[in-house]
Amino acid sequence: MRSDVKIDKSVQSTSSAVSKQSLTTILAQTVKTGIIKSNLLAMFAGLTLALFINDYSPLEKIPEIILAMIGSALVIGAAGAFNNLYDRDIDSIMERTKNRPTVTGALQPKTVLLLAIIMSVVGLVSLAFTTPLAALFGLLGLFFYVVPYTMWTKRRTIYNTEVGSISGAMPPLIGWAAITTNMMHPALLGLFVIMVLWQMPHFYAIAIRKYDDYKAANVPMLPVVKGFKRTYIQTNIYLIALIAASFLFITFSIGIMLVALILSIAWLILSIVGYKKMTTKKWATTMFIFSLNHLTILFATIIVYSFIGSTFL
Repeated sequence: MRSDVKIDKSVQSTSSAVSKQSLTTILAQTVKTGIIKSNLLAMFAGLTLALFINDYSPLEKIPEIILAMIGSALVIGAAGAFNNLYDRDIDSIMERTKNRPTVTGALQPKTVLLLAIIMSVVGLVSLAFTTPLAALFGLLGLFFYVVPYTMWTKRRTIYNTEVGSISGAMPPLIGWAAITTNMMHPALLGLFVIMVLWQMPHFYAIAIRKYDDYKAANVPMLPVVKGFKRTYIQTNIYLIALIAASFLFITFSIGIMLVALILSIAWLILSIVGYKKMTTKKWATTMFIFSLNHLTILFATIIVYSFIGSTFL
C-alpha cells in the first residue's frame, strides 16, 4: 500500500512539473536550443570566412545567409530531437537529463519523431537552396550524430566522443559551402580540424563533471572506463594537437593564427597547472568554462575579421 502511495506521488509530481512548463520551453529542451546557438556560431564563422576569402559582399549573399542559418538551425535541432528520443531510457537515469520532455512525457515519442523528421526535411531543403554541397554536409552531420554516435558508439565504446566530433565539426563546412563549393583553402581545413579537436577536451570535462550520471547510466565515457589520469593525459594530447592546428590559419591571417595559438597554449597551461592544484571536479569545471570561452573568442574573432574584410575592404 505504501509503495502505491509513493508511485502515485511520483506521478503527480511529474505531471505537475510538466503542466508548469510552457510549450516553448518544452520544444527548446527537445531540440536543444543551447547546442543550436553554439553550432550556429561555428556555421557563421565558416560562412563569413567564405565571404571574405572569395571577395563576396554580405549584401550579395543575403538569401544564402538567411537560408544557411534557418537550415542549419533546423538540422541541428532535428539531431537533438532524434538524440533525445533514442536516449530517453538513459536520460531518465541521469540527474541532468531526467526532466527532459522525452522522459517526463511532456511530448510523446511519436510527436518528437514527427518533429525531428519535419525539421530534417525542411532544414536540408533550405540548405539545398544555397548549394547542394551545403545540404550534403548537413545530411552528413545529422547522420553521424544520430546513427554512428547516438545509436552505436555512445553506449559501446570510449571513442564515442571522437565519433561524435565528426558531426560537431560540420557546421563550419555548411556555412562555407552555402557561399561557395570551392573547399580548397587551408583556413577552412583549420576551422574543421579545430572543431574536431576542441570537442574532446570539452566533452571529457563534461564527462568528469557528470561522472556519477554517466556511471549510473552505464555510458562508457573515457573517465568512467579508464579513470581520471588517462582522461587528463588524453586531454593534453588533444590540446597539443589543437596548438599545432592553429598554424593552419597562417595563410589566411597571422592575427587569427596568433589568437588560436594563444588560446590553445593557455588552455594547455591551465590543464597542467590546474590538475596539480585543483580537485579533479574543480579542474574539470575550469576546463569546461575555458573551452566555451576558447571557441567563442576564436570564432567571434574570425567572424568580425571576415565580416569587416568582406564589407569594407
